[in-house]
Amino acid sequence: MRILFLQDDFPPQSFGGAGNVAFDLAREIKKRGHSVFVLTAVRDKKDEGSVEYEGLKVFKVYSNYHERWRAYLSLYNPQTVKKIKNLIDEIKPDIIHAHNVHYHLSYHSLKLAKRSGAKVFLTAHDGMIFSHGKFAGFIDLKNPSCASKNYRVSRRIQIRRFRKRYNPFRNLVIRHYLRYVDTVFAVSHALKDALNQNGIRGVETVHNGIDVDQYSISPDKVNEFKKRYNILDKKIVLFGGRISKFKGSEKIIEAMKIIVFELPAATLLVAGRGGDTSAPGLVSHTVFTGWLSGDDLKCAYHASDVVVMPSIYFEAFGLIVLEAMAAKKPVVATCFGGPCEIVIDGQTGYIENPFHIKAMAEKITYLLNNSEEAARFGKKGYERARDCFSLDKQAAGYLSFYNAK
Repeated sequence: MRILFLQDDFPPQSFGGAGNVAFDLAREIKKRGHSVFVLTAVRDKKDEGSVEYEGLKVFKVYSNYHERWRAYLSLYNPQTVKKIKNLIDEIKPDIIHAHNVHYHLSYHSLKLAKRSGAKVFLTAHDGMIFSHGKFAGFIDLKNPSCASKNYRVSRRIQIRRFRKRYNPFRNLVIRHYLRYVDTVFAVSHALKDALNQNGIRGVETVHNGIDVDQYSISPDKVNEFKKRYNILDKKIVLFGGRISKFKGSEKIIEAMKIIVFELPAATLLVAGRGGDTSAPGLVSHTVFTGWLSGDDLKCAYHASDVVVMPSIYFEAFGLIVLEAMAAKKPVVATCFGGPCEIVIDGQTGYIENPFHIKAMAEKITYLLNNSEEAARFGKKGYERARDCFSLDKQAAGYLSFYNAK
């Protein structure tokens, strides 16, 4: 089959979560003898064109605009739609599989895909199909509870948060474009539930996958990484991803204040870009690496004792959790969204409410103080990632739909 992936950002220009998932999946499907192409967007005009990357033919179209117009241009982006149509006509794919198209490629690409005669699929990696931004409205900030599963989007909250950027017709237009999709996939059962509650039915779940063998790294490289960041002989808590309120950076800082009081060797390793998470009294216990990828990212996982994901919004899947497990590290992850389906609480790590700072700090401290237990969690996590979340299993799941009549 000739298979075309649509994804707003894609390596090597970007190494975001959904882009990496699409990249790994595309390579895995290509291994099975299919012709695989990728259509993505770039922000710099000079990057536009086509390249061969890791055996994949990647077509890059230019798109750049201010985020304030996202609720409108994500539906129909005049910078990209004509180029997308021309490339689809040129490639003539049997299958078009869209991933994140809610910024540059736009939802109109789904209509173009269907009109080409191809089978069309869309994987939702987050709540952007029904939410203008990070989906956190279901959490009652006065009484945040993991038990809350009311994912229905509140227009009032959306208007209050996004104000003039709010487009009252956005969700209606997206649902119109979804009529051109044969199957919508969610990367977790939690996301499927959220989509269903917001009027998007017939959703299938295919969990993201990982090649655990790709997360091994030599001890020498790990030691060099530790020396570079001066974290030898430290107890490392790894926080990865974009540094933002929604990712829980404020929560892990509050937890670290408790942790370092009991365990002075504890250090927060922050691997990501965004704002500053430093706080008075924690400067000597916080190390910033900036955005990491490739071997440096693998080294960060292997250099850590515990990996945390304290998100305070709907975390659709939690790729960091799966990567940590592939590196045999225990995880303390948020209870909001998909991580509950990856981590087995009390066996491969802990699921915790990040608003409960003391409880989260206690779980992290316990793992830092009990290296044998942490290693046991890490081993079980590795086995779970290998057996339940393999790339082979993910690719087979999608191919079963591609091949269905």
